[in-house]
Amino acid sequence: MTSSDENEKPAIFDIHDMTVAYDRRPVLWNIDLTLRNAGLVAIVGPNGAGKSTMIRAAMGLVPMVSGSVSAWGSAIDGQLRRIGYVPQRGSVDWDFPISVFETVLMGTYGSLGWFRRPGRVQRDLTMQCLERVGMQDYAKRQIGQLSGGQQQRVFLARALAQQAELYFMDEPMAGVDAATERVVFELLQSLSDEGRTIVVVHHDLRTVTEYFDEVVLLNVRIVASGPVDTTFTSANLQATYGGRLSILDTMAEAVQKQEETE
Repeated sequence: MTSSDENEKPAIFDIHDMTVAYDRRPVLWNIDLTLRNAGLVAIVGPNGAGKSTMIRAAMGLVPMVSGSVSAWGSAIDGQLRRIGYVPQRGSVDWDFPISVFETVLMGTYGSLGWFRRPGRVQRDLTMQCLERVGMQDYAKRQIGQLSGGQQQRVFLARALAQQAELYFMDEPMAGVDAATERVVFELLQSLSDEGRTIVVVHHDLRTVTEYFDEVVLLNVRIVASGPVDTTFTSANLQATYGGRLSILDTMAEAVQKQEETE
């Protein structure tokens, strides 16, 4: 049960009436979402549901037709230094001539302010973040020379260097090997344990109940959102996907069995 003091405390993240359209075609419609608790939050839905668009619009990276976004009770554009972002790996120019170390060091820039150059503190932090994702031995390597899983670890290290309180991560597990997926989720869990909020666009329905505290089911509109154990239900999955995924019937059956045993 939530106390009255917790209700009066500003939400960590709040979207109100967000609508986004491309070429006059709505890709998100009348989105309302409030996150009050630290932890791991999955955004799931079919291809074209607007998952990536929602977090990009929240960050101000794509324009909204209508709506507002706030963090900790203030407009989000004034809170961006407290927010980290990991984009989809496919959206990055991996041929850019920059090293692994320099990529992660960029994560410290937000805390420096204008005209200040990174010093020993920032460089030490950069190495600590690389060590945390097991990439310290690749610090001098050009980012385009890394495997997909290694590239994703570097971008997670850059997000860590931001020392953010709220993270948005766009499919950080897509196309990575099993070892990297374990590293990613161990890292996300440790951030959650530290009191951070991590919002993850996620594609693997089979791991939602294992890894996440809350889930947002999205298909242009929000179908349902809340704690995984009460929101990730067979009825909500059917309403979100409409049978469009081959895995859906299996997932719905598994969730239904879980519901029947509780």
